[in-house]
Amino acid sequence: MADNDDKKSGNKTVLRSASWFGTNDKNGFMYRSWMKNQGIPDHHFQGRPVIGVCNTWSELTPCNAHFREIAERVKNGIREAGGIPVEFPVFSNGESNLRPTAMLTRNLAAMDTEESIRGNPIDGVVLLVGCDKTTPALLMGAASCDLPTIVVTGGPMLNGKHKGQDVGSGTLVWRMHEDLKAGNIDMNEFLSAEAGMSRSAGTCNTMGTASTMACMAESLGTSLPHNAAIPAVDSRRYVLAHLSGMRIVEMVHEDLRLSKILTKEAFLNAIRTNAAIGGSTNAVIHLKAIAGRIGVDLSLDDWEHGRGVPTIVNLQPSGKYLMEEFYYAGGLPAVHRRLGELGVLTKDALTVNGKTIWDNVKDAQCHNDDVIRPLDNPLVANGGICILRGNLAPRGAVLKPSAASPHLMKHRGKAVVFENFDQYKARINDPELDIDENSVMVLKNCGPKGYPGMAEVGNMGLPPKVLKKGIKDMVRISDARMSGTAFGTVVLHVTPEAMELGPLAAVQEGDYIQLDAENGLLQLEVSDAELAARLEKLKSTQVILRTGGYMEMYRERVLQADEGCDFDFLVGCRGAAVPAHSH
Repeated sequence: MADNDDKKSGNKTVLRSASWFGTNDKNGFMYRSWMKNQGIPDHHFQGRPVIGVCNTWSELTPCNAHFREIAERVKNGIREAGGIPVEFPVFSNGESNLRPTAMLTRNLAAMDTEESIRGNPIDGVVLLVGCDKTTPALLMGAASCDLPTIVVTGGPMLNGKHKGQDVGSGTLVWRMHEDLKAGNIDMNEFLSAEAGMSRSAGTCNTMGTASTMACMAESLGTSLPHNAAIPAVDSRRYVLAHLSGMRIVEMVHEDLRLSKILTKEAFLNAIRTNAAIGGSTNAVIHLKAIAGRIGVDLSLDDWEHGRGVPTIVNLQPSGKYLMEEFYYAGGLPAVHRRLGELGVLTKDALTVNGKTIWDNVKDAQCHNDDVIRPLDNPLVANGGICILRGNLAPRGAVLKPSAASPHLMKHRGKAVVFENFDQYKARINDPELDIDENSVMVLKNCGPKGYPGMAEVGNMGLPPKVLKKGIKDMVRISDARMSGTAFGTVVLHVTPEAMELGPLAAVQEGDYIQLDAENGLLQLEVSDAELAARLEKLKSTQVILRTGGYMEMYRERVLQADEGCDFDFLVGCRGAAVPAHSH
């Protein structure tokens, strides 16, 4: 067949893979013959769905280092349902090791995924994801192909342990480093936590970006219920992988493609869920990028649908618990049931198991009301991502209320400016730095083009002179991102970024800045004329870096944060029409 619009002839699905394996001419001979060198019997080419298992396994991506076993469980399920599993690797952009940031290569992984799916004899695909950027990257690539697709997440690691207490991965690092700078702990205490923070395979066990994106995948309907929260080493994770393998074969026969699941309503469900779980600000960028690939019009304004939704999941960094307790308490289905009871869940949104999201969760039970709070006892009454605008962020900026300090949500302070992250590191520990708890820390040139890749440096550590006063938070503003495991009154994704000569580039030391989260305002107290003059002067002196390679292409073609930081030439669904023969 010539495209991905699968039809059925009687009760038999006409498979995309038949364009490779279903003919008895020279081409069919060669495609089958080469595959048979792996010991595949001839009858496996007789009309069985070929299912790609897209694997981001890598020993350099610790979150995904157990994916070989997960893949085997998926393949067992595919075989049981009558499909043929074919596992293939794509670029594994691991958050913990990759420099300068995994966000730089998210689009590269998406390109790898898209072309691997489209160019191969695949009827449906299972996406094995976990570490932060692997989830959006693979969903972006798959969405541009629009074949039947199901997500299997590797799951969160076990709770960290330090001095007899549960500790959260990532969040522990930020907290202990601040304590070290404040003189509350010594270096031995700081280093003693290393061994206990990450005790098993899996992603961060806080509601960081990995857990958030796993929740987004389930909220979008692209995974089976409970996929988001089952711990990586729990045997039920293997059961879910097996069942997902079985289900993708059925999805091929049903022609249940991503475009039937990734609707505008599904994205709005995800936005409301992000508010309820206290999810990462990174979801704002990733959901926009996924929506752009499937053709759904999603904007920063749509995040207003999350405003007024209470944060009911009591997890670090916003709250107390970790992902193990979240799963044991009922996981994401329990959250979705409460959102449905609140009337903010679009109940008829379709999911990969062929049922609506409400059918999946209407009987879900919550087993711990302190982990998943009742609606009348939320962790934060208004938990949605706060979208800020003003002359400092004409196209928007974001703030996470559930991780911020209430007393700083309306604040006016004098700017202390760092032109780049290196300058921040060079100045922040200087006891002569003119800064106090009322100041506003401003970091520039850390956006998509500026860093490049928009690294997670927006949650700047506070200066020691302030920490030693017992101060735990200050207003921080940048065009960067922040780890989902981090916390504080941190304004992120200021758009346009400084490298694009957005107003952020013109902020000077001593300028006053107003933050009013309730009214969505981020304002630099500088006249329009003065702001324009400053930007014009900067334009005349700006130096454009030429690095060559992927990094140069990234800087030239990446979109801004409000557009999802995708490449401009990758936006859109290109489908999976069968390409021309290779010989």
